[in-house]
Amino acid sequence: MALTYERLNQNTDVTTTRTLLHEIIPLTGTIVSGTYGTFPDEENIKNYTHGMFQSVYDYPYLSSSANHIFDLAVGYDETSELSGTTTVQNAKKINIYNQLSQILLGYSASTNTVEIFESDLDFTDDTVANQMKSCMFISFSRLITKDQVKKGTFTLSLGNGTWGAPFDTQLTLQDLRANVDGTQVGNCVGGEYGVLFDATASLSTETPSSSYGLIFYQSGIVALSASAIWSGVTDFASGAATLLSGAIGEGGPARTVDYMQSSASISASCDALRHRIYNMSYNNTTEINSTIYFCRMPVNKFNYSSNPTYTTGSKIRVKNVASDQPVAYVTTIGLYSASNELLATAKLSEPLRKDPTNELTLRVRLDY
Repeated sequence: MALTYERLNQNTDVTTTRTLLHEIIPLTGTIVSGTYGTFPDEENIKNYTHGMFQSVYDYPYLSSSANHIFDLAVGYDETSELSGTTTVQNAKKINIYNQLSQILLGYSASTNTVEIFESDLDFTDDTVANQMKSCMFISFSRLITKDQVKKGTFTLSLGNGTWGAPFDTQLTLQDLRANVDGTQVGNCVGGEYGVLFDATASLSTETPSSSYGLIFYQSGIVALSASAIWSGVTDFASGAATLLSGAIGEGGPARTVDYMQSSASISASCDALRHRIYNMSYNNTTEINSTIYFCRMPVNKFNYSSNPTYTTGSKIRVKNVASDQPVAYVTTIGLYSASNELLATAKLSEPLRKDPTNELTLRVRLDY
């Protein structure tokens, strides 16, 4: 129990700081497809009975060492030309689109319906040319994304060659606007977001129509425009018979992305997307908030110790001559409430000498 207290001044002795820590998260295509088994039935890929999304792990998911990396899903707006009574899992694909739109974009004030994803930095103009009515979604695990994706660090390389050799030609996407100019980041219900462009493109030529999708930094979700990414790819998925039953395989006629999204299950569509992921990387962000207390020990205080062994026979042990000044060694800082209740302690790396000839100021930081 302390015998002497020094009151902290909230204006001069207490301050707060925020520190952002970043880690590089590289996700290679070999992990996503083909490492732990034969595509599309790898042991690190988990499909669910509800069939609404697919989970990717860094190791066979039944292992206790496995870490969840991200989820894949596909969806489209109910006004999309893909929507119809003959479309496989039509209601679920619409529900996925609407759910993510509601979470990330919110509702339209004019129509009281969910907003439609758009390939620009403004969801209020409702320009038909900019609408992304058919999307593929990548939702990163909070385990590795932490608090958010660092702006300007996301890259995604996709193969847009033939089905048998998808990586003969590649498209690399990056949130270039956030990387070059932080003011080019938009805000919506789901937090801040950036627009994905071809990483080799010139910023001066970028327009909403040249966008390939969006990344929502705090939510850790990427919305890829299916029509923009796979325009011109005529064999996005192969194998007509297996495709309709929910799998992707060789041996059938070439299928466009529109055919795949309307005639294949969600899991099969996710398999087709995984087949074309070459590399993906970004920096995560861990936000550390701190309160810093400057604990000041003036010259006339804290020169004595409350330790019972500090004195013997009513004499201070560390004094050799009665006329010597008292001296103490500081080893611990205690933070107390207004009612003198001990709330936290901070230990010094080594004792500090304190006597009436010196004044100490110790910096105590609480992270949360």
